[in-house]
Amino acid sequence: MRLMVIVGSVRPGRAGLPVSLWVHDRVSEVGGFEIDFVDLAELALPFMNEPLDPKLGRYSYRHTHAWSRRVDAADAFVFVAPEYNHSYAPALKNAIDYLFHEWSRKPVGFVSYGGVAGGTRGVAALLPVLHSLGLVPTTATVDVPFVRRQVDDGFFLPTDRQSAALDSMLIEIKELEQSLSVVRREALVAR
Repeated sequence: MRLMVIVGSVRPGRAGLPVSLWVHDRVSEVGGFEIDFVDLAELALPFMNEPLDPKLGRYSYRHTHAWSRRVDAADAFVFVAPEYNHSYAPALKNAIDYLFHEWSRKPVGFVSYGGVAGGTRGVAALLPVLHSLGLVPTTATVDVPFVRRQVDDGFFLPTDRQSAALDSMLIEIKELEQSLSVVRREALVAR
């Protein structure tokens, strides 16, 4: 199964990068996934500049075609998502908004981070967007309150609870993907 792990912040000095690297390493340890690690800062998508509705799938720019192929090839996603002002990060929302059908009928898990709420308000704000695209969120999530307290010398130091939650999320992603892959195949046949 191809799992895309998305670093959802482009902010300089972001805590999301060490958190994302921990997710990547843990997914590798668990096994059963081919990982596509996407750092939105490196992907460098411009602010949405496609002239046509993404539902049409008629993209004008090379960067959109490349992003489309990459997302389409993924079977599932983990969004490492910060909370900005009680909501989601604009770079993550922008990357999501570029596409439509490529996200559909695929599982998504969240590793959220921030202050007192651990990024959960950002995830809550993002859920209606993801539902409209047909993404299926896991019930297992990882939240990291006061994230800077768990970053030491550039490395994220998870709690046992966070590690267990990530393991549960990965199990759920595998289970959801088995069912959703059948639905995706049937939808392709129906077209």
